[in-house]
Amino acid sequence: MNFSFKHSRINNPKIIASLSIISFLVAGIIIFQLLDYAAFKDALQQASEKPAEVVIAICAFLIAFILRAIAWKKVLPSITLGQSLAGIHLSLGANHVLPLRLGEPLRVVSITKRSDISLDAATASTLTLRSADILSLIMIGVIIAPSAFSDILGWFGWLVVGLVFAIAITSWKWLKGIVKRNDAVTLPGPTAIALTAIAWILESVLVWQSAHWAGLDVSWPDALLVTTVAVAAQIAAIAPGGFGTYEAAAVAAYVTLGYDAEIALVAALTAHALKTSYSLIAGAVAMISPQPSFIGRFRLQKTEELLPESHYPNNPVLLFLPAYNEEDAVGDCIDRVPDTVCGLPVECLVIDDGSTDKTAEVAKQAGAEVISLESNQGLGAAVRVGLSEGVKRQSSAIIFADADGEYPPEELENLVAPILKEKADYVVGSRFLGDIEFMRPHRRFGNLVLTKILSIIARRKITDGQSGYRAFSPAAASSAEVIHDFNYAQIITLDLLAKGYVYLEVPISYHFRTTGESFIKLFPYLRKVVPAVYKELNSV
Repeated sequence: MNFSFKHSRINNPKIIASLSIISFLVAGIIIFQLLDYAAFKDALQQASEKPAEVVIAICAFLIAFILRAIAWKKVLPSITLGQSLAGIHLSLGANHVLPLRLGEPLRVVSITKRSDISLDAATASTLTLRSADILSLIMIGVIIAPSAFSDILGWFGWLVVGLVFAIAITSWKWLKGIVKRNDAVTLPGPTAIALTAIAWILESVLVWQSAHWAGLDVSWPDALLVTTVAVAAQIAAIAPGGFGTYEAAAVAAYVTLGYDAEIALVAALTAHALKTSYSLIAGAVAMISPQPSFIGRFRLQKTEELLPESHYPNNPVLLFLPAYNEEDAVGDCIDRVPDTVCGLPVECLVIDDGSTDKTAEVAKQAGAEVISLESNQGLGAAVRVGLSEGVKRQSSAIIFADADGEYPPEELENLVAPILKEKADYVVGSRFLGDIEFMRPHRRFGNLVLTKILSIIARRKITDGQSGYRAFSPAAASSAEVIHDFNYAQIITLDLLAKGYVYLEVPISYHFRTTGESFIKLFPYLRKVVPAVYKELNSV
């Protein structure tokens, strides 16, 4: 575990990635020029022939982090041990991928994402415990070999230690203020501090064992000194995982203790390889466990369905048509809308999404009501307005269809009937269950692939995830949330399924548009819809 400082100017991902690669390559070139490959191979062979020793060393390393997790839990009693350990492991794994110890903030992000802990409490407790962690490490080094430890650390090292000490005092005061306001947070006591010190002693087991595999007959105090020096040097490490810095400091410590430099490099590299392997595996596990996952949900949670209901069985049905520059198609589409369905009158409403042509004028001439938005806001926004209008009118059912003529208004009753008969809350007209007159091959393929993905995410069979013909019960329309303006298709389905509304598909016919131009372009569509789907999955 290594302390991280905030590098506010180094915030460009490309700069960070470049720095990470360059620093790693430079360290690698230097180390592997000096490495005795035969001795390193022998060390790895020794380890492979003694799996019990490997297990013991790794277990000691694991217990060290469990102790740190317990210490953090003592400061934040409301979190679980699993949440605490996951946060620590996540930052540890990220530090072995990112330079400049930039993985440390993920510890805070992890705990705030997985618990009710506030950001300030998570940050203050992390800074306090991490600085105490480093200071306990320094104290161990000074106690074991004061002169050697001080000489190896050097003036710059002690300057960094002074900075850590200043951070410790500042974060302690910050945490103390939070404790006064929040009963769910406590100050770290002697037990928490002792746990962090014991953790370093346990970490030295892996260093001690690696040295023996490399052929160095080191004592445990010597291994502990190497541990303190190597880790202390990583406070200001540049390369991911402190690669290069760790090896250089460890070798310096071994040489100071009288061991051969070449074999010391083998021992240091072996220990660091095991630590890195552990960190990457533990960090990967911490991303998905415990729940909620750090990377978020990628499938809808299972929900029990509600009983469908129709609140206004005798009121008119509302069909609204979102339209943007559809003057050539909207009139014919309105003319084809039936006057009644299932014995109820049909009201036709056009949501003019800031068209720059005569869409609104043509729609009014064809007999539809028109609501015009001041500017083009997107299909999702138009659908949101139409649903809201249907709820306001207390319509028996609210339906929408694209205004381009691709979806048949004549088949409106097929979608409305299940709503009025209280068999479903949300009905989608499926082109792939009905008759498709024509669809371009790439559009058909794209629809099928995206629908299959939606089925997997939604945990149910869906045949047409992108249909532009949908019906809602008053309750479903009132509850439906479209969280972005660009589109609605996948978002509204996931939203209503997550809320327990009954979903049904009915077959419809489909005729490819002969006028205008579709706003859907594959890559812009995916770029906007995929983040919205992720947001929807993780907001329910």
